[in-house]
Amino acid sequence: MTNPLLAPSTLPFSLPDYATLTDAHVREALAAGMEQHLAELDVIATDTSPATIANVLEASERSGATLDRALAAFWVARSADTNPERDAIMAEFAPKMAAHTDAIMLNRALYERLRQLNAAAEGGQIELDEQDAFNLAERLKAYERGGINLPQEQQARLRELNAELATHSTQFDTALTAARNAAAVHVADEAELAGLSEGDKAGLRAAAQARDLDGWLIPIVNTSGQPLLDSLADRGLRERIYRASVTRGLSGAHDNRDRLVTIARLRAERAELLGYPHHAAYAQEVGCARTTEAVNDILARLTPGIQELTGKEAAVLAARLADLDPDATLEPWDWQFLAAKEAAASSFDTDQLKPYLEFERVLTEGVFAAATALYGITFVERPELVGYTAQARVFEVLEEDGSTLGAVVIDPYTRPTKQGGAWMTSLVDQSHLLGTQPVVTNTCNVPPPAQGSPSLMTWDNVITLFHEFGHDLHGLLSDVRYPSRSGTSVPRDFVEFPSQVNEIWAWEPSLIAAYARHHETGEPVPAEWVDALVANRQESGRDTLELLSAMLLDQAWHQTPLVDLPEDGSGVEAFEAAALERLGAAHPLVPPRYRSAYFHHIFGGGYSAGYYSYLWSEVMDADTVAWFREQGDEDNAGGMTRAAGDHFRRELLGRGGSIEAMESYRRFRGADPEVKHLLARLGLAS
Repeated sequence: MTNPLLAPSTLPFSLPDYATLTDAHVREALAAGMEQHLAELDVIATDTSPATIANVLEASERSGATLDRALAAFWVARSADTNPERDAIMAEFAPKMAAHTDAIMLNRALYERLRQLNAAAEGGQIELDEQDAFNLAERLKAYERGGINLPQEQQARLRELNAELATHSTQFDTALTAARNAAAVHVADEAELAGLSEGDKAGLRAAAQARDLDGWLIPIVNTSGQPLLDSLADRGLRERIYRASVTRGLSGAHDNRDRLVTIARLRAERAELLGYPHHAAYAQEVGCARTTEAVNDILARLTPGIQELTGKEAAVLAARLADLDPDATLEPWDWQFLAAKEAAASSFDTDQLKPYLEFERVLTEGVFAAATALYGITFVERPELVGYTAQARVFEVLEEDGSTLGAVVIDPYTRPTKQGGAWMTSLVDQSHLLGTQPVVTNTCNVPPPAQGSPSLMTWDNVITLFHEFGHDLHGLLSDVRYPSRSGTSVPRDFVEFPSQVNEIWAWEPSLIAAYARHHETGEPVPAEWVDALVANRQESGRDTLELLSAMLLDQAWHQTPLVDLPEDGSGVEAFEAAALERLGAAHPLVPPRYRSAYFHHIFGGGYSAGYYSYLWSEVMDADTVAWFREQGDEDNAGGMTRAAGDHFRRELLGRGGSIEAMESYRRFRGADPEVKHLLARLGLAS
């Protein structure tokens, strides 16, 4: 069979041909793609004619097409539906890809061609527009940060470090998925499940049956907090679930401690080799924050106030627990359950919404409808097109005039072969140079319904779906020349901003009335519930402290010099505890959103020293929400209008990473973001 990755796809939208694609095809295409890419770059590097936009920038952007196709098709399939062969491919090719990147970034001839082009532009022989100029500047910076000016012996060590990091990060993620699956809590007595709906219990029974177990199985999600802790009345079961969550990866066959220490030490050594005091300084140099000091400042400014809010919340919950059981002491596994009880009594319990949050309606009447209202785009399912799993569905995205904009692949449900969390990827990057339209994915971990039952979502699931679709819109609405600068190809502390903005439409009352309808009766959610939901939107101190402590933990691992890091995994828990205490984020009832041993973002993903970006982006998000509301009127107080959406699309989403990120923000907003809007959101305005 012809390998479908070795030539451009002939399917609509250039979608990978998943119907015929095999893991063997991926292995072949990755190897062939790396070889072809280096050959194409060698032509650029050895060209003796004067450097031009066409023979340097554009030629570089056109190179590596086979490798790009293979990587895009494989990465999302492996992350969402892995198997031993896909894990083996990842383990084999991760260090090879690191070596491939080094072969490019340490190629002096390629670097010199970029410098020649830059000199020609500075000398006035060539005129660069702003996309050309920014692309060139970013490429030169990447070479310099990649070690191009190091002596040969240090370059050799850099290659070793990059290969080792790729290997250990891949192993960390493989072990993480296995640890999450192994941590699932088996329940034999249905009485322990008091508080759950029949639909919830049916889903847990199906999960047990999938593993040939009797009874019920409670899967562990990627975060420290577990959704079912909101509802389970049995305190003993809550404790079992909590401990299973926060101790995964700390022992046994899937112990991740040695791996994460190795990763942290290798990154620290690499940073020192490149002339930085630690990995965080290296990583943050290319973010919007620019410096470690700026990151530390915003985290330090918020931590005391959030600790105070969390303490007040804990006192309220301790009092509620005393009413229920005078002899009990408040424990971490009690927090979510008691907070839900408190919300039900004093304001609004979002768990009441679940019968009204059926996935299909939330997707079409909520997520898609918001995009239509803002940007004029519509969505048509293409059931004849095959996604990367049987559950993945392909939707064509149309402009208001009916022309095709691109496509989005939706994969909502959790499975044992899927990584935890939720994410967006790009299968095809939008590019005017290549004439390609965007194809993006939306991968979540909504619990699958039992057969014959509706797929009901929690409110958190709804927010996550809107969030990831914000990333999708960043990719779909990209309007740039170069594929490497398309869509979400922006600094790490900017990439979360558009996705966080898109969350606000989940709270839009007119939209809730459309997508929140009872799955049996079709009745809309009661208007007073919507009012209560919107009125109580302010984030809790506890939820914010979870995030802050994870952000600070990330900084601790990556701001610590090599000499002061633990030497092996036995020091992980002591390092973690000491760091949180030192940084003012320790709380006996609130663990970090991710503890080190299951912190995929920083040890397996691309957020090392960058997890703070969710908070940094939220400054821009809160400022942008204020702008949208300024555009509103009596009929649409939230500002969900075409005029507002078109401005946001044109001035920010459409620019992708084609210009400096904060410049695109200033063009959209007319000024830098103001932090006051975030402080108000967090209850810290005073």
